[in-house]
Amino acid sequence: MSQKHYRAGAIGHTGAGNYGHGLHLSYRYLENVEFIAVSDPDHMGREKAVAETNALRSYADYREMLEREDLDIVSVCPRWVTNHVEMVLACLEADCHVYCEKPMTATLADGDLIVETTAQKGLKVAVSHQGVYFPSTHALKQLLRDGKIGQVESIRAHGKQDGRGGGEDMITLGTHTFNMMRFLVGDVDWMTAHVTEAGKEVGLDHVRPPTEPVGPVAGDCIESYFAFKSGVTGFYDSRKDRFGRGGMEIYGRQGIIALNIGRSHQVAICPYPCWRIGDLSQQWEIIEICDSPPTSENSLDYGNRLAIMDLIEAIEQNRKPLSSASDAVAALEMIVGAYQAQLTKARVSFPMKNRQHPLSH
Repeated sequence: MSQKHYRAGAIGHTGAGNYGHGLHLSYRYLENVEFIAVSDPDHMGREKAVAETNALRSYADYREMLEREDLDIVSVCPRWVTNHVEMVLACLEADCHVYCEKPMTATLADGDLIVETTAQKGLKVAVSHQGVYFPSTHALKQLLRDGKIGQVESIRAHGKQDGRGGGEDMITLGTHTFNMMRFLVGDVDWMTAHVTEAGKEVGLDHVRPPTEPVGPVAGDCIESYFAFKSGVTGFYDSRKDRFGRGGMEIYGRQGIIALNIGRSHQVAICPYPCWRIGDLSQQWEIIEICDSPPTSENSLDYGNRLAIMDLIEAIEQNRKPLSSASDAVAALEMIVGAYQAQLTKARVSFPMKNRQHPLSH
């Protein structure tokens, strides 16, 4: 734990993305961080946040908070991406490091602006892809490095596939999945995809607003194919109303690892790369890959706390956070690239030339 003392604040907006997944609570239990101030234009929401964080002061306008307070780290909390860019840039202009809710931006161009400003200012922006901070994820990556299933050949990931299945699932929850895929097997070289709505090919006339403002979405079925630079093949699928299928399987030359994306300290391993009909010896084994996580916090609070601890280390070691602004842009590229591929009926090479949203009219 760092011995340096940090002053933190949070930007929320009750009724317009609120405080995301509790990003204003990320600093609890951290002895080297003092929570100073919170901003929220909604009076009742602001008072609730003060009670939750024990903030010393509160503001209706986040710009006033940034001007009047001497803060080191600020959480940009709203789930809605509508004002993320201006909020994050205002924090950077005030010389504050940032912990931002996902998705960081709706377009690659907006994400690029944050990445460029971060570099110019010498500051750090971390994004709340909590999964890559969990010890279980690092233990899984070590298993792969140690050759537990031999050379990794493909990775198959699935969305949560609830009522938002398809395009909205891909942006709201898939951003975690794509960030995890990159953490495990590296950068994407190119991709292609097939996007449909009620079995029909998706075009610009299928664009619809999501349930929350996270950018335009389309399709109730997404099937994406990724060619990673490491030589690994990647797949992602999300279909509407296929509840409980969120997870990932990693296929190697000598076996398969299956997991639920998130905090779990357990994975299932099959020591065979493919199934043989009638071979009853092909059994899955559940193994613990790290210590059980603490039970005093829910998974999001635990992940947020780990993210702030990593952000502080990144500040002091002058390195990228585990889930940085550039990582958020790369995950978004895997999302919007699906639409680019569908609309052009062609492979999409990374980095994408089109930095605007492909579904924008």
